[in-house]
Amino acid sequence: MIPNTDPTAGGFTQACVSIPARDPEEAQRALARVQALLERQRRVEQLVHREQAPADEKKALVEGLVHRQHLSELKAIIDRLHPADIAYILEALPRDDRMVVWDSVKADSDGAILVEVGEGVRETLIEAMERGELIAAISKLEADEIAAIAGSLPDDVVEQVKQSLTIEERAQLRAAMSYPEDSVGARMDFEMVTIRDDVTLEVVLRYLRRFDELPDHTDQVFVVDRDDVLKGALPLDRLLINEPETEVASVMRSDILTLAPFDDAGEAAQAFERYDLVSAPVVDANGRLIGRLTVDEVVDVIREESEEAALAQAGLREEEDLFASVWNSAKNRWLWLALNLCTAFFASRVIGAFEGTIQQVVALATLMTIVMGIAGNSGNQTMTLMIRSLALGQVTGGNARRLVYKELAVAALNGMVWGGIAGLVAFWIYLDSPQGWLIGVTMTVAMVLNMLVGSLVGMFVPLLLVRYGRDPAMGSSVLLTFTTDSMGVFIFLGLATLFFV
Repeated sequence: MIPNTDPTAGGFTQACVSIPARDPEEAQRALARVQALLERQRRVEQLVHREQAPADEKKALVEGLVHRQHLSELKAIIDRLHPADIAYILEALPRDDRMVVWDSVKADSDGAILVEVGEGVRETLIEAMERGELIAAISKLEADEIAAIAGSLPDDVVEQVKQSLTIEERAQLRAAMSYPEDSVGARMDFEMVTIRDDVTLEVVLRYLRRFDELPDHTDQVFVVDRDDVLKGALPLDRLLINEPETEVASVMRSDILTLAPFDDAGEAAQAFERYDLVSAPVVDANGRLIGRLTVDEVVDVIREESEEAALAQAGLREEEDLFASVWNSAKNRWLWLALNLCTAFFASRVIGAFEGTIQQVVALATLMTIVMGIAGNSGNQTMTLMIRSLALGQVTGGNARRLVYKELAVAALNGMVWGGIAGLVAFWIYLDSPQGWLIGVTMTVAMVLNMLVGSLVGMFVPLLLVRYGRDPAMGSSVLLTFTTDSMGVFIFLGLATLFFV
């Protein structure tokens, strides 16, 4: 780390470790090679163990010859990869194979890989590491990276790592860990370059040349006063195209987006997307610059929120290791499966209540699944739109009612169009029946009403969840399926009872 000794500027940076060049498809190719290599190793072991030789000789043959060769090939593959690509491979392998690959990773890369892998996989890797090895790996990380994975680490490891940090790094770590997980403060980077506004661009250039490398995603340097209060930012393009004698104050930007550490990270990500930002300063309540948020963290936020929404919509409670134990995976899915079982029994009792109607018009039993299915699909379209709009902050108190009316109109129109088509098809199928036209009418009216129900559920479930501070996608598909199934059966058979009985 290069200390800030220039009296005209502030800030610091740290040289980054050189990493291999990245290829978007390299991880997939490497995964295929690793899987083939591990499979070849298993086949050799099986072949050797079939031979009529003492067990100790077989083990020596496998481990002493073939295993070392395969291990050498595996390390050659892994050493060329970026930590993110290694994390991708680890997540795609069963636990036994994962441990073989993990043991082949260079110790210098352990910490970076732990940051990149998902939480479920990270826990399995940490369990496999010795305490000293784990402390050494974590100590190589930056304060914001340590804070990001601190929840997966044993408390005593975190404390020992803190002791190995400098006073400045320790303060940064405490600050990062003090903010909520989904806040800007928990995501901000402490590496940045700051300057004063009363110096010339030539002085700034001389100062920047003292660094071995600038912090990642440095598209601007921040202008602060002597109390570190943010005054503006100097984009690097302005630094390069203006005359060296020009003062910073005359070319810096003062109308920059600033973030507070307690701001929601998802909302900050939307701002990055809206204004095409690469970095943004984070300031405290007094306007002091305390960090910055960069586009790489924003991409992580967007990806994580998308994954969480997809899991929540399916009723999964948390991120799941793809190769977690059967017991843990099953438990992760129990909550909403239990709810779904209850709702299924409820729907069956609704059907049972109309048993007499079904006995009189058997055709109803073959048609009611259509009413249930199309309303579920229509409601899912509305729900997906609503969840996306809520995530983007587009739904407000001023437009929510109008959006409800619009979606109800869409559901009614779709219900009349597709319900009418379904009614005509039902009438044609049961053309020979004296009740064919009534079956068609029942089908049409039931589809219109059930699609309206699906639309209402698709809108109000996410809105209510947001109002009570929950994820709008949480279990939404399960609740929607329950409602459209139960109400579809009730509406269809209820109308049939009115028309036929």
